Amino acid sequence: MSASLLRRGLKLLEPPGRAKAPAGIQRGRAGPRAAGAARRRKRAPEPGRNKVKDRVVKSAIEEYHKKKPVNHLRENLKYMLKGRLVADKAVPEQVLAQNRGRKSKDQPPEKREKKQPESTVFTEEDFRKFEREYFGIP
Repeated sequence: MSASLLRRGLKLLEPPGRAKAPAGIQRGRAGPRAAGAARRRKRAPEPGRNKVKDRVVKSAIEEYHKKKPVNHLRENLKYMLKGRLVADKAVPEQVLAQNRGRKSKDQPPEKREKKQPESTVFTEEDFRKFEREYFGIP
């Protein structure tokens, strides 16, 4: 932070009744050079300009107030409670499908049908009957 910005910030925070000390006493200089330096200091082109880059110096307090977060809760609640439209179940599914990536790791696992244990059409009695007929065992 530059010295000029620091001075401006301190000037904003100092109480209004406090007076400044004279320039000569404040700096602790005496002699012919002190007067020339004071004249050079007074010749700033404009109070809101920086001498070096000719940029407007921004106040930190003003920037803070500009960037201060605003609470939009009430407006958002009014907007949300205004309409009671419920979307179909297909719409959110479609949105989710569009936002998913194309890689296999981004895809949800496919639902596989559960395999039922294989059962035979024949019963135990049918097998015994077949044995008797084919092998001749009583």
